[in-house]
Amino acid sequence: MTSAPDNVLTPKIRFDRVTKAYATDSGEPVVALTETSFDIAEGEFVCVVGPSGCGKSTLMQMLAGFHAPSSGQTLVDGVQVRRPDADRGVVFQQANLYPWLTTRGNVELGPRIRGVGKAERREQAERFLQMVGLSLFADRKPYELSGGMQQRAQIARVLVNDPKVILMDEPFGALDALTRERMQVELLQIWRERRKTVVFITHDVEEAIFLGTRVIVMTARPGRVLLDLPVDLPDGLTPAELRADPGFVDLRDTLLDAIHRAQDEVAA
Repeated sequence: MTSAPDNVLTPKIRFDRVTKAYATDSGEPVVALTETSFDIAEGEFVCVVGPSGCGKSTLMQMLAGFHAPSSGQTLVDGVQVRRPDADRGVVFQQANLYPWLTTRGNVELGPRIRGVGKAERREQAERFLQMVGLSLFADRKPYELSGGMQQRAQIARVLVNDPKVILMDEPFGALDALTRERMQVELLQIWRERRKTVVFITHDVEEAIFLGTRVIVMTARPGRVLLDLPVDLPDGLTPAELRADPGFVDLRDTLLDAIHRAQDEVAA
């Protein structure tokens, strides 16, 4: 439920006829993605939804550099992605904070690895901890934080490295409904302030509409783009207010119908 940036014609990310197949013990490969192509402009917040097993996370893993396409190319700024890179920050479903470090220590880790001096990295960490509302919990260990706080710490740990692209793989999937909604609002505020390019994987259509400038629907396996729609809804609404908007209802129904059709094709 965001406004698209003006430079929508500038491709920041490009999936160019990407196919991904995985080997299996039986010798028969599983094709997760087939001939998938789409562009993402700088500053866009693109949400990807689809049936289970449609290749959403595979797209993310290839963009992150964890896996290579079987064919085709994944490009950022026109350069083929071949390995993980600090310019692409990844927020996972589980926070994966280092338990022996404090919240501040986790956020400082990236700058520390890059050789940033102690005073400067402390200043950077404090700025992003304040941004995600964790300044008062900077000296707590991860096990002393709630699930939502841990996710906010993970987001701060990614943002402090100033990546060009932020990749989020169902980061709120394990949270309760109230915490999840609060995190959606906070993430959207951070995006508005930083205007990073975000690719967000989710199984929740309403979450995708609330957060995204675009929503891409994938077919069932082997995955490909079934639908790619802009989100053009009133800005500044709460999730509850948005759900009552007729435009939201129409877009949600369109997306859900596409997902159900994709599932029915597999069942048939």
